[in-house]
Amino acid sequence: MKTGNPRHAFHRRGFLKRAAAALGSSFFSPHSGSVLAQDFPGREDRLGMLVDLTRCIGCRRCEAACNQTSSLPAPEIPFGDKSVFEEKRRTNAKTYTVVNRYPNPQRVGMPVYVKTQCMHCDEPACVSACLVGALKKTPEGPVIYNADVCIGCRYCIISCPFYIPAYEYSNAFEPKVQKCFMCHDTRILKGEVPACATECPVEALTFGKRRDLLVLARSRIMENPDRYVDHIYGEREVGGTSWLYISGVPFEQLGFPGNLGTTPYPMLTREFLSFVPLVLVVWPALLGGFYLMTKRRMQEDRAESGEPKKPEQTLEA
Repeated sequence: MKTGNPRHAFHRRGFLKRAAAALGSSFFSPHSGSVLAQDFPGREDRLGMLVDLTRCIGCRRCEAACNQTSSLPAPEIPFGDKSVFEEKRRTNAKTYTVVNRYPNPQRVGMPVYVKTQCMHCDEPACVSACLVGALKKTPEGPVIYNADVCIGCRYCIISCPFYIPAYEYSNAFEPKVQKCFMCHDTRILKGEVPACATECPVEALTFGKRRDLLVLARSRIMENPDRYVDHIYGEREVGGTSWLYISGVPFEQLGFPGNLGTTPYPMLTREFLSFVPLVLVVWPALLGGFYLMTKRRMQEDRAESGEPKKPEQTLEA
């Protein structure tokens, strides 16, 4: 008589525990029927990054450092090739940060270069939208991701006000949500500075405690009112972010999302989600989990039987 693979049972037990936790939190939460993040005013010692756009020279060394540290594929256009600035780029599953070029109306011929990546919100919409807790706001500040838990619902991509998380469509069997993780596991937990900041030759990136970065940003604006606009982007947008920006050009002219408000996005949906039936919240997580469990079991069975792994297929976005 053939017995079940103990690894299969382990996967089932792990998934059912997560499903039970989701159900329990839905039933016993004061917002019954919803899986929501609690208000997060921000930890006093959380870390962040200040980006001074008046200093950036568009060298793209931050991109190269991120690529190497994150073990990402080599870019189609080399990091030293300035032709990339002809078109606006977005982050994707293979590129966690990009630098774009914008005209400078105050100083013609002196463009403004803008580095873009995950903003690591103080109370992230992506974390609140995740049904299974695959995304987490760490005490240090960065928002990190657990691919083993993710069910591929992509609600995090839809919920992000900065349009950052990307889905790994090119990987049909083990797709992941990809974005900047602020070198949390590879550097911050070791007491090191994120790779992008270490490679900036003009100190356009300053890493440190968020509260100290705000003091530094305000002092630069006050001491040089003709150099900077009186706005620290990320100080209050969507409740605050770990990445902060100062600039000599209004942010709406540099591709930054405007009119985001100062309320954290999870709070905007909290009252609505409290009326959403439990089945609409939990069943997508359950079905997605059963799919992943079945997929992994099939892969393990093929490996045990010696059957060659099927080639990966490309899915269109």
